Amino acid sequence: MFIVSLTYKVPLDAIEQHLSKHNDFLNTYYNSGYFIASGRKEPRTGGIILCNAMSRNEVKRIIKEDPFYIHGIADYDITEFLPSKYNDNFKFFIKDS
Repeated sequence: MFIVSLTYKVPLDAIEQHLSKHNDFLNTYYNSGYFIASGRKEPRTGGIILCNAMSRNEVKRIIKEDPFYIHGIADYDITEFLPSKYNDNFKFFIKDS
């Protein structure tokens, strides 16, 4: 499992221009089962995506489809973690490695 932390590199008005396409990107990966949760940081300096992928390379491949990445308006920090404790309702989302 991975936490993808986005940090905006441009003013919010530039982010807003690509937000609709970014949301389409998010929906694609929610529908495929890769994305579990996402949202804005507060203050609004970027966002967080919780991604259930098998490898860092897979996450990088997915990120390259994000309009924020394509247009160079956000930086991405990827943190892998191995869930060892979780609510039973969450177990459905954890892929075996």
